This record gives sequence, structure tokens and C-alpha cells, in this order.
Amino acid sequence: MSNTILLGFGLLVVCSGQSSSKVHDIGSRLEPFVDDWLVEKMDGVQLQLHHPTPGEVAIVFDKSWEGNTCTYVTVFQDDDLFRMYYRGSHYDFVTKKSLHELTCYAESKDGINWTKPELNLFEFDGSTRNNIVWRGELECHNFSPFKDPNPCCQPEARYKALGGGHEGLFAFQSSDGINWSLMQPDPVITKGNFDSQNLAFWDTIRERYVDFHRAGRDGVRSIMTCTSDDFLNWTEPEWVDFGQLPPEHLYTNAITPYFRAPHIFLGFPKRFLPLRKTPHHPDSGISDGVFMSSRDGLHWHRWLEAFIRPGLQPERWVNRNNMTAWGILSTKTATTGPTNELSIYSNENYYSVDGHCRLRRFTLRNDGFASIHASYAGGEFVTYPLNFSGTKLTLNFSTSAAGSIQVEVTDLNGQPLSGFSLDESTEIYGDEVAYVVTWKSQSDLTAFVGQPIQLRFVMKDADLYSLQFRP
Repeated sequence: MSNTILLGFGLLVVCSGQSSSKVHDIGSRLEPFVDDWLVEKMDGVQLQLHHPTPGEVAIVFDKSWEGNTCTYVTVFQDDDLFRMYYRGSHYDFVTKKSLHELTCYAESKDGINWTKPELNLFEFDGSTRNNIVWRGELECHNFSPFKDPNPCCQPEARYKALGGGHEGLFAFQSSDGINWSLMQPDPVITKGNFDSQNLAFWDTIRERYVDFHRAGRDGVRSIMTCTSDDFLNWTEPEWVDFGQLPPEHLYTNAITPYFRAPHIFLGFPKRFLPLRKTPHHPDSGISDGVFMSSRDGLHWHRWLEAFIRPGLQPERWVNRNNMTAWGILSTKTATTGPTNELSIYSNENYYSVDGHCRLRRFTLRNDGFASIHASYAGGEFVTYPLNFSGTKLTLNFSTSAAGSIQVEVTDLNGQPLSGFSLDESTEIYGDEVAYVVTWKSQSDLTAFVGQPIQLRFVMKDADLYSLQFRP
């Protein structure tokens, strides 16, 4: 009987006779373990969330046009320059009013040390000696830019942004990321509640613009999404799907394609608990940062435990702190190693009575958001059948000195392939981001390209962050 193959995004369903099994076509792309998409079965291992390490304060918002409510930070790398955009604003506790809102800009050569260039574009308190890139009555509440990699993008719109308020989201363009203009006078997205960091970007895999913005649903703040071919005409927004998870206030979303695996979206919402408060501040409401991932932008795997806890700093236990900036940067490590680390940024000291907002840098290893984790007792897991291209299997992993990982290659019946059994697998231990797996000194998997195989991992006191078949 002939086989029938149904094609989807990275997935084939192969039907033959009385059996059927999912085959994931992963080619040579990186697959981080931020969900269980690759995992057919587990025994003694689990998918485990990891947490970034807090580092130095990246920037203090201490200028007269900034203040104690600076937020909605965007960061991205632009060739050899790192760019940052944020809202400059200040809240007066005496009058209980926001004194101003405007969009500011900073830049860095390394993602660690940031400067505020004197741009001389907009006046504030009688001077243009500032880093303000936009002043608008509505749009400056949450101006969120990105550099557009769309190959059809016009030079004058190489940088784009969404910004807006109650009326909706307006579209902006810029040729240099500094000088901005409206693309049209009317808002381009109007269904939602927009007093948040609403964002959009070009999806390089699906070749379309994707928006994620806030709206109220069932009494909580949640997320809507829509798409566009031209950044001006958008589909009807629809709710993202969190499955059976309990509803929570997601104040922001910070969703971005993961640059090492752009077929996967990662999100870093600020989770808001409006009824909780601390005694050292007059306002109620506390927050933490959470983590989620998606392979289509609509269906999401959201962790309920916090990704970033407020921690020991009292000011991070105040309303609207622990908001993760939009964007993930690849930055040099403090140690002497060739591999970069990931930097994300989170705000603190928001709503300070007598201080300024700050932005703190947090770091992770590459792909270090989550892992398949095995305790010292050990365990194993088996992948779904895989189609791949390349010659070598590489792993991003970490073990203890006593821990280990071994890999077996099997057919779809679970039988080890000759030369690639568990007994022939090199015992792997250490800590590497692109380790080439070997079996009795051989690593070449070319013979299996074009035929589905499965991988069996046997682990002890170890974490597996990602895998990739490489040329």
C-alpha cells in the first residue's frame, strides 16, 4: 500500500497500512526545548523553566524629560549598533497626574553600556539638547519601533513602529530610526485596549507583519493578534489561545521571534496582580515577569511560575515594576569564552516617590529559557520521528561533574540503528552550546537523511536546552 504524506509547517503525517505517526521535518534549524513539540514520551525527565541572572543597571532614566514612570522599552540590534527606545514620563504624586509623555532613544556598542545621544530634534523646557525622537499627544504613550527586514520594504520605511492610545494604534516610518513620521493620519488597528506596549514586526518565516496588542477579556488583560501584508491594512484581531490555563492579567506581552530559531515566537508578559500590595508604597498592584512560546503566534505554551521574580529589592514589589523590555540581544559574556550570552532587560523603581526608573540587564545562556531536565536519579525521553538535513547532531547542554547524556538513533519501531545504539554512544558530560554527538568516534548521520528516525536521550543530572542537525 502506498504512503500518503500530508504537509504542514514542519510536520508530516505519514500513513501506511494500519499505523500512523507524526514526523517532524526540522531540516537543519535549531530546535530549543521551550515546549514539548519534539517530545513523544518522557520517563523520569521533565520540561523545566529556567531563570535569567540579574546583572548591572543598564540605564537610569534621570533626565528632566524622563522620570519615575519611564517604561515600554524596546531594544534591538541594528548591524553593529544596539538601539533602545522608551517612554520618558513622570508622575506627580501631589497632583496625581502624569506631567509629560514622549519617546526617547539610547544606543550602545555592546548592549551593556548605553548612552543618550543629543539629537536636537524636539524642544523640552526650552532646549533641544535631549534624546527625544517623537512628541505626540497619543502615540508617545507606547511608541514601539523595529527594523523591517521585509525585502520589499521601501527605504523611507526601513524602520517602522506602532504607537497609540484609546483611539487605536498608529503606524510610523523612518529611514534612519531617528527621524519619524506618520504613515497615515488614521489609526491602523482599532479593536483592543491600547494602554500597553503594543507591538508588531515582520515575520521572516511566514512573510507577513504580525501584531500583538492588549485587550480586555473575561475581566482580565489579555492579548490579541492580527496580521498584515503592508503594515497599514490589518486582519480582524483575534484572541491568542492559552488552552486550559487560568486567566491572568498580562499587562504587556514582549513577543518576538527568537533570532536563533525564528520559526518560534517567545513572549515575556508582565503578569499583574492588582489586589496585592506592599506596605511601603501607597498604590496596590504587584507584578512579575512570565514566559511563553508559540510556533504559530496563535497557540501558546505559557508557564504559570514566574520567569523573573521581584526578588530582594523592595522597589520591585511596587505597582508596574518587573516589566520585561521588548527584544532579546546577543551580548558578550563577562568570562573569556567565544560564545555570546542572551541579554534581556527589566524595569525597576517605577512609581518611585523620590527617584528615577531604572532598567536592569538580565542574562541567560543561548537557548537557556527552558530545558529537558533530568535529576541525579536519571531518566530518558524519545523524540517524535524526525526528518532532518545535515550530517551531525549538535546539542546545547549542561551536566554536573557526575551527570551525563547519551543518545541513541532508532527506527520508527524503536530499534537502534546499526552503529548508533546507546551502547555505542559516547558518554557526554560538560557544558557546551554546540557539542557534536559521536558514536564510537563517528558522527556522520548522512546515511539517514531523507528517512524518518527517532532520537532517544538517556540523561542524569543534566539539562538539554536545544538540538540541531548541522552540515
